[in-house]
Amino acid sequence: MKFTIEEIKAEHQKVKSGADFPKYILAIKSLGVSHYTASVSDGNTEYFDAENNSTNTGSKYETLNISEHLNLENFKNQLKLHQEGGTDYMTFCKDCAGNGVEGWKMDLNKMTCTYFDTMKNDILVENIPS
Repeated sequence: MKFTIEEIKAEHQKVKSGADFPKYILAIKSLGVSHYTASVSDGNTEYFDAENNSTNTGSKYETLNISEHLNLENFKNQLKLHQEGGTDYMTFCKDCAGNGVEGWKMDLNKMTCTYFDTMKNDILVENIPS
């Protein structure tokens, strides 16, 4: 594995809002990350390289309860606000939890972000701006 959690965290420290996210993705891709999965409930993120070796961050914050009821339209509005720099990461995670979003999968080769619900159903796929 080429990258460490410390290297990824160093890049993540540079992200102040969703508007900084595309630069972060390019930075961790250059470290050798091919894809990752983030869990909204505790912030644990598992990063994978091209050979599917992985490392994870462990819990990052107190457990958030994920709503059983998906509110996709409200989530899309909160996501747009976050992408425009209107909310910080923790606020975005709380918005995800309240709207029934369990987490997201980032594919750095296809440059897509796929959000999923508590049943692991893909609910929204977005292209990562570059």
